[in-house]
Amino acid sequence: MPRKYGIERYVHRYGDDPSQLGELFLPDGGAPFSVVVVVHGGYWKAAYDRSLMDALCEDLARQGLAAWNLEYRRLGEGGGWPHTFEDVAAGVDALVDLDPRLNLTRVGAVGHSAGGQLAVWACARGGLPAGAPGAAPRLVPHAVVSQAGVLDLRLGAVTPPSDEPTRALLGGSPAEHPERYALASPRDRLPLGIDQLLLHGDRDETVSIKLAESYAAAADQAGDDSELRVLRGVGHMEHIDPSTTAWAAARDWLAERL
Repeated sequence: MPRKYGIERYVHRYGDDPSQLGELFLPDGGAPFSVVVVVHGGYWKAAYDRSLMDALCEDLARQGLAAWNLEYRRLGEGGGWPHTFEDVAAGVDALVDLDPRLNLTRVGAVGHSAGGQLAVWACARGGLPAGAPGAAPRLVPHAVVSQAGVLDLRLGAVTPPSDEPTRALLGGSPAEHPERYALASPRDRLPLGIDQLLLHGDRDETVSIKLAESYAAAADQAGDDSELRVLRGVGHMEHIDPSTTAWAAARDWLAERL
């Protein structure tokens, strides 16, 4: 039977704002550990925080993977363009100096809903132009899972129910801010050049599966190693319940690659 690890938890700050922090979940032995950057969703709104992902981080640590549960400024508390993106970039880069027990050659990422958009975007930072928010990364994950992610922001901005929060994140429509959408939308940043798993439930009424389908088609055309896996009978929130097969699909895929 595989060993189940105990868990150590540490909060680290990467900036001065109350939301510029992350919590590191570490297995209690056997370092160095592969590490997963974990990004919560909630349509980028301040009403939702990293506690949404605590149970998933605990599960990862029990399996022997470190988890970096990232918080960031959100809409209603100083977030939006470009601050949310700057925070996610800084939070990922903070891993470089965070803990010597981390194996930084084996870094993955997973994000749910709006966090799926941010997690995949964080993996595309190497292709950002100089001076753009998040450009010149110190660290880029080499495998990423999107759990019902808002992966095509241009389409998301005109597809209910993601339309209003997407426009709020970027301060307007794609017609009003085309340059922001070009820098922020994962679909616009293809190819990523890393392994990608896109999980989306066929009963999801919070983020349209059309966004995942749009991204997957573009990733395939760009030559990326991307798999869209449609989960039958699954809605939106099952992804962040560690007892579900939706979460097991994400965890096991990451474990194979890390």
